[in-house]
Amino acid sequence: MLAHEVSGPAGAPVVVLGGSLGTTGAMWAPQVAALRDECQVVVFDHRGHGGSASPPGPYAIEDLGKDVLALLDHLGVDRVRYAGLSLGGMVGMWLAAHAPERVDRLALLCTAAHLPPASGWRQRAATVRTAGMGAVVDAVVARWFTPGFPPEVVAEFAAAFLTIDPEGYAGCCEAIAGMDLRPVLGSVAAPTLVVAGADDPATPPRLAETIVEGVRGAELVVLPDAAHLASVERSGAVTALLHRHFTAA
Repeated sequence: MLAHEVSGPAGAPVVVLGGSLGTTGAMWAPQVAALRDECQVVVFDHRGHGGSASPPGPYAIEDLGKDVLALLDHLGVDRVRYAGLSLGGMVGMWLAAHAPERVDRLALLCTAAHLPPASGWRQRAATVRTAGMGAVVDAVVARWFTPGFPPEVVAEFAAAFLTIDPEGYAGCCEAIAGMDLRPVLGSVAAPTLVVAGADDPATPPRLAETIVEGVRGAELVVLPDAAHLASVERSGAVTALLHRHFTAA
């Protein structure tokens, strides 16, 4: 079972938040604080992240999606409003395409339906398995925030990155390496919001445009002054967008 935290009133609409590769549910703290008055908010950690166990890799996006379905079954939740950033967004696309009855509304932040080259992800997986998370921390965290973002926050997220289990991280890298969700985007029926960071080097806006072209009726918002972890760097804007999307009549 994935590690998770639930907050907000029982019986309220359920919002599920799935985070980025290399982070824990702490990346959603501003959104949880804002949404939990009107919604029941579930924040989970991917395999090997936070308190979630690390089965041996490699994984596939399908495996990570089925982890979330198992969590929803455990919680007794039939249908949710789902927001995912980066890897969490990839899982969200898989869920909305393969278990559409479980996803009422979908928000995809700083993510991609396909993120080649696969060789780069497999090399990163091999590196962390042999040399640990410290071997890639600087390169990874450099993509998360724009230059000039408060260094104490950057340091906090870098420290959290070092606590991620290398096997779980590597397995998730391999899931991204093998992922191509473009063929199933047309089957996503949930109302979908796509958010990109204008300065995101990991998943630039052109990748968000590909999602919008594939998902019928999807809305695209590009946030200025935002790199990859937009939920942190542009927390107020992201919170407002999610609140509007998830509480719309």
